[in-house]
Amino acid sequence: MAAKTVKNEKKPGLGKRIKDVFSELKRVSWPSFSKVVKGVGVVLAVVLVFLVIVTGINFGLQALLDLITSLGA
Repeated sequence: MAAKTVKNEKKPGLGKRIKDVFSELKRVSWPSFSKVVKGVGVVLAVVLVFLVIVTGINFGLQALLDLITSLGA
């Protein structure tokens, strides 16, 4: 059996961690506003397409259920 190694390293302080986060954020390649708008447009278009498809399926299944229940009555 292999022995587990225990690390006794301390975490850096809160101030150091916050400073590291801000230094990493400076290196991030942020998208331009036009790319963000185009991305949001694509997401909204896909959501609307799926909304129409799911709503159509819902109405179709409701009509089928109404037909089946009316035949049984």
